[in-house]
Amino acid sequence: MTSLNDRANTALLVIDMQRNVVAHGYEVDRVVANINTLIDKARAEDVPVVWVQHSGDDMPMGSDGWKYIDELQRRDDEPLVHKKFGDSFEDTDLESLLAERGVGRVVVTGAQTDACIRSTLHGALGRGYDATLVSDAHTTEDMRQWGSPVSPEQAIAYTNLYWSFSNAPGRTGESVPTAKVAFTPN
Repeated sequence: MTSLNDRANTALLVIDMQRNVVAHGYEVDRVVANINTLIDKARAEDVPVVWVQHSGDDMPMGSDGWKYIDELQRRDDEPLVHKKFGDSFEDTDLESLLAERGVGRVVVTGAQTDACIRSTLHGALGRGYDATLVSDAHTTEDMRQWGSPVSPEQAIAYTNLYWSFSNAPGRTGESVPTAKVAFTPN
């Protein structure tokens, strides 16, 4: 249903599952297991897996904390997008990578729920993509010390709820658990 003409394909995005980002994440082991399930399924169905990696002053490119966690392994032929902003599309080559692969729908996983995940979902929908949030494959840390009024569990639940009602003309947002993710239309 994407508003991007001639882009019937789907891609799986694995966003910022880096050592420093998920060091204090909520239920990281469960989230990693679900992401690995989705990666295996995507690879088996020849669905592109696109990895996104954040860097900044507090997490310089190449530093130990910048590296992806060992439990998730990117293949050499899978694209890696380097970003410096929350939205994975902003000032990156993500859009061109997706266009080359005929992708009009993204399936979003990773961290952090209340930062880069939300930014990327909105960025995708605003750019014409359908955007599926995998409800049990994203995490965040406790942001209350920086002013968040909610726990990580509540931030994740709220994001899952509101994203299930997100849409725009010719585009849909949805929130589904790992077990219900379909990479191809039924």
